[in-house]
Amino acid sequence: MRTLFLNPPSFEGFDGGDSSRWPASREIESYWYPVWLCYPAGMLPDSKVVDAPPHKISIEQTVAMGKDFELLVLYTSTPGFHVDVKMAEMMKDVNPKLKVAFVGPPVTVEPDKTLRGTRAIDFVVRREFDYQIADYAKGKPLEELPGVSFRRNGQIVNNPEGPAIENLDELPWVTKVYKRDLDITRYNVPFLLSPFVSLYTSRGCPALCTFCLWPQTHSGHRWRLRSSDDVANEARYALENFPQMKEIFFDDDTFNYRKERTIELCKKLQPLKLTWSCTSRVTTDYDTLKAMKEAGCRLLIVGYESGDPQILKNIKKGATVDMAQRFTANCKKLDLKVHGDFIIGLPGETRESIRKTIDFAKKLDNETIQVSIAHPYPGTEFYDYVTKNNLITIDSMTDETGHQLPNVVYPGLDRGELVEWVEKFYGEYFFRPRVIWRIVRKAVFNGGERRRLTKEAREYMALRSKRKRFVADHKAAKPAPVAANSGG
Repeated sequence: MRTLFLNPPSFEGFDGGDSSRWPASREIESYWYPVWLCYPAGMLPDSKVVDAPPHKISIEQTVAMGKDFELLVLYTSTPGFHVDVKMAEMMKDVNPKLKVAFVGPPVTVEPDKTLRGTRAIDFVVRREFDYQIADYAKGKPLEELPGVSFRRNGQIVNNPEGPAIENLDELPWVTKVYKRDLDITRYNVPFLLSPFVSLYTSRGCPALCTFCLWPQTHSGHRWRLRSSDDVANEARYALENFPQMKEIFFDDDTFNYRKERTIELCKKLQPLKLTWSCTSRVTTDYDTLKAMKEAGCRLLIVGYESGDPQILKNIKKGATVDMAQRFTANCKKLDLKVHGDFIIGLPGETRESIRKTIDFAKKLDNETIQVSIAHPYPGTEFYDYVTKNNLITIDSMTDETGHQLPNVVYPGLDRGELVEWVEKFYGEYFFRPRVIWRIVRKAVFNGGERRRLTKEAREYMALRSKRKRFVADHKAAKPAPVAANSGG
């Protein structure tokens, strides 16, 4: 079957969540690669990957493509799900014979609800979907595909899940699909060198963070590894085939989870003279970081989450404030840049814990930071917690443009105040003299950086203004305190 792998158009600047651990529009326009879709696409030579958001492909253009294919595979996310369903319905109207499969966390968690909600979706594949999609396109019936949910005689059938893919070396290289179907100059992430290329060296994450979407709904907790030779060979292919590429980003759930494996891989990468960045946990020791630096590592994306020790325990982070400080000091010794991720609104959050986190972030003083609002995605332990404790609201987790809004409230912390704290966090962090100088220095000595930073500043200030209005509206809507009756 001629197959279209689609990351669909949605909110302006929203990349759909495929290969994005924060599936919402960001403060600054960012696009990650549709890595998950590119694996099965590499198994089907006559297929096509369409990544609509970064390539600025409109809804109308995407719908028109439905005429040219027999199978549509759409990666969906919770914020974009309803738009994605409408897209599938429109494409079926254009081509009633088109078979439609949805993949991604929402349909993994709620396959029955998905299939009952629309006739446009013929089946869903829960969790990993590489071989199931390829086998279906080659003619294998749905009944024989593990992890598939579909309708039969008016009933929903949920096939038993199969085992996770163990031999990742058997999967195709996503970089070959990028070369076939994508324009790498369209992908931009503010803290990565542009253009970059993104790929995985492993799947799954053994860590048990209660809020994290992918390990709990998609990739699993079992950590499976590509061989270091296979990774190095794909990196070499990328270097040879994308001469404009500035760096590779290893987008694993956790790249350097095990010391021995990381050092072995670094030995294979070092001769390539490659610049690369990756994800990291604060549990990584100095020797491992040193090996990474020597092999060309430039930057680490690190989930610090909170500066409050109790919250780190509440979310089962498996790391401490002391570990984070020691790790960050080691990175600075080695001149490894760090992009730090923090979250407002995790279980146990109070004004005091947020203040601790802001002060902690300023003390760490990483190159850049991202402040997310905690979102309880269905299928996560965090979702179960807030549901059980009546902390979740009926409000949308995004605004009309796909930017994050809180849908969890804690005693004394309403939605408006959580958004206000996010703005305080960014303001206190970035409007410090040393950080301003860091940014100005980049702009002064690099024309490309100057243009990029100017664009990012405009985008951020526009969203900042929007958030301030949201906070002001919430404060205005609060009932005035009742005055005490003085009597007489």
